[in-house]
Amino acid sequence: MSIIDEAQIIEALATVLDPDLKKDLVTLCMIEDIRIESGNKVSFTVVLTTPACPLKEQIKQSCIDAVKSHVPEATSIEVNMTSKVTSSCDHHHCNHDRPLKNVKNIIAVASGKGGVGKSTVAVNLAVSLAKTGAKVGLIDADLYGPSIPTMFGLVNAKPEVVDKNIIPLEKFGVQLMSIGFLIDTDTAVIWRGPMASSAIKQFIAEVDWKELDYLIFDLPPGTGDIQITIAQTIPLSGAVIVTTPQDVALADVSKAVSMFRKLNVPLLGLIENMSYYELPDGTKDYIFGHHGGEIFAKVHGLAFLGSIPIDRAVREGGDSGTPYVLDHPDSAPTKAINQAAMEIARQVSITNAMQTEELS
Repeated sequence: MSIIDEAQIIEALATVLDPDLKKDLVTLCMIEDIRIESGNKVSFTVVLTTPACPLKEQIKQSCIDAVKSHVPEATSIEVNMTSKVTSSCDHHHCNHDRPLKNVKNIIAVASGKGGVGKSTVAVNLAVSLAKTGAKVGLIDADLYGPSIPTMFGLVNAKPEVVDKNIIPLEKFGVQLMSIGFLIDTDTAVIWRGPMASSAIKQFIAEVDWKELDYLIFDLPPGTGDIQITIAQTIPLSGAVIVTTPQDVALADVSKAVSMFRKLNVPLLGLIENMSYYELPDGTKDYIFGHHGGEIFAKVHGLAFLGSIPIDRAVREGGDSGTPYVLDHPDSAPTKAINQAAMEIARQVSITNAMQTEELS
């Protein structure tokens, strides 16, 4: 005979707030499968809004503490953590006939200028998110300088076409599409703006993506036709800006930030790449400047998603076809990338919740 009932557990968990959404887990429908066995053994499931939640352990411990405090009769408390990624189109304004219906969230990775390691960051963010259990896709939207085939070791790979739809390639748990899969490696893409925009629309409408939690667009540098086409064609969950610390890069970042704001695209935050080089004695050499990206983010009201240090192996991973985070799981750059990936997932969940609340 149970001496604890389900109502007591619900009452206890109603005191636990989601740190980001500022509402309790019961109101947010994040508690499922409450079980009480042998009178005082309690178990339940917490459904997070992303498998990449950086606050997972904090939420789990808060649930345990709440049950211990409100239901002292519970001698055993088992908390199962799972996730269901929220969608940026769980809102009334989304068109049900929109393209990419199988995609919950679309994230643009952008930069103000070239040479800041944007594609390297996009590739490693995608792999990092996939490692958490999320379903991830990556589109190489840089038509003039596609790099995804090289970075994933798929230079000569060609996708299948079924019923006039392109089937994405898949590697390291990430679904992939790039213009580099459709043309010869040495062929130059000589297209004016309208042709480039048309090609991007084909990538959006004629690629048969499986169900995805996150689809990442690796954009070309700058603020041109491709960026505008994507922002006006599909509902972006948000944009991530990649920069290096030096002033010349940050001057162009301002333009990218301004463009996304004018297009009403949420800015999920800024990543500072090539932040420093760690010397053999443990000191840091700030080759491109000191904390320029972090300062820029603060001044412009952006979330700062982290600093990624310089490591030769990052470049080697891009050239060899194995993303850096897979071969160097315990390195400082990988830890920074993983943290940034979790923070991006967190910002997407917060943005989705805020938009849902505004429309409710």
